[in-house]
Amino acid sequence: MILALITVAALFPQFIAPNDPLATNASQVLLAPSLEHPFGTDQSGRDVFDRVIHATGTSIAVGLRAVGIAFVVGALLGTAAGVAPRWLDQVISRAIEIVMAFPEFLIALLVVAVMGKGPTAVAVGVTISVIPAYVRLARITASRLKVSGAYEASVLFGTRPQVATLRHILPGVGSALLSLAVVGFGSAVVSAAGLSFLGLGVQPPTPEWGLMMSEGKNNLHNAWWISVCPGIALALTVVAVTMVSRPLQKFLEAGQR
Repeated sequence: MILALITVAALFPQFIAPNDPLATNASQVLLAPSLEHPFGTDQSGRDVFDRVIHATGTSIAVGLRAVGIAFVVGALLGTAAGVAPRWLDQVISRAIEIVMAFPEFLIALLVVAVMGKGPTAVAVGVTISVIPAYVRLARITASRLKVSGAYEASVLFGTRPQVATLRHILPGVGSALLSLAVVGFGSAVVSAAGLSFLGLGVQPPTPEWGLMMSEGKNNLHNAWWISVCPGIALALTVVAVTMVSRPLQKFLEAGQR
């Protein structure tokens, strides 16, 4: 139910919050949550509920884009490493291990530092930071499937290795990465929000969960709702995605067996 609500808020925010999230009102500054303003108002008199709802699409888009690109790149590069000659496999594996020695958030931060702040830099940074995990899992899965009876029998009966890889290895790699993608989506959203919290992503007055938490950090003593409400939205999204990923992972593992 939470994911369904998040999806509607991301795709059709005007159905839930029809008011302009950028509209200011000097006479309604720092109002506490009420029936008129369920999440209160911020220091500019903007309705926090409207801003949280309209920020959903911005925050979710970064996670989806990062996971989608990482899924495709990881599947192709990891599968290539798993079925490639040993020397090429070693080169790709060592490169991935070096990158994975650094925290994902630090990698994203370095990319943003090079490219400059902005939503595009954040999207690129988050994407690059999550790709190594996908490549590593794809390589492990491809190496295991390469010695399976289906792949070896297919090559033995004259099927080209490239065709056999597409038929018997790539589908298994995709199934393995799907569960990682669901969990990785939450991590990507958190990383993007963290960069925006530091002022490196979306810039004011555009509503975004991380940016909204940053804007309210100086008013926690008298207007806690400015930061807490978008923080709760972020936490609920990650928890809901994680809960859904567990049965999905079990289902995919059963299918692979």
